[in-house]
Amino acid sequence: MRPIRQLLSALLGAAVLALILLGGSGPAAAHDTAESSSPAAGATLAAPPETVSVTFNKNPLGIGSHFLVNDAAGTNWADGGVQIVDNVASQKLRSGAPAGLYTVMWRVASSDAHPIEGSFTFTATAGAAGSTAAAAVPTMGTAQPGTIPAPEKAPSAEPFPWSLVIFVGTGVGILVALALMARRSLTPDGDQADG
Repeated sequence: MRPIRQLLSALLGAAVLALILLGGSGPAAAHDTAESSSPAAGATLAAPPETVSVTFNKNPLGIGSHFLVNDAAGTNWADGGVQIVDNVASQKLRSGAPAGLYTVMWRVASSDAHPIEGSFTFTATAGAAGSTAAAAVPTMGTAQPGTIPAPEKAPSAEPFPWSLVIFVGTGVGILVALALMARRSLTPDGDQADG
């Protein structure tokens, strides 16, 4: 009976250790998330802003960062590269942006190097200084400078939490092993009864 108790104690200790290790690594496995945007999603502004930005819960990496700031006609008003300072990724806009609805699509590498992306919209009730209606409407068959077709992707979902699957699988395995050992210790051994 003593070896069974020692084995059960060892398995219980292993289970507690596994829970501590897997429980501690769960939150660290989560990807960074966007906390806010400027302008705020759905905001109405007097004119298009000079820059748009997204603030994250951790500092994103500059590798592969990309912003599209498209007006209702599909013209991209982003000017230059994405600037990342601490946990804020910013994109300047070209001057002369027209009034209307804008869709901002962003993609950055999170602090754990996984790409994350998202989008938000805002509306400008008037055009920026120097904008004209003709600049906002591209002509058929004529390429507009700075126009990049918007990627047609479904909104991205959070990645599947594999660490949770591993955690649950390990827990179930440990519980099955403990149940088998308890069953074996509670049932009389057939060989001893016959002897």
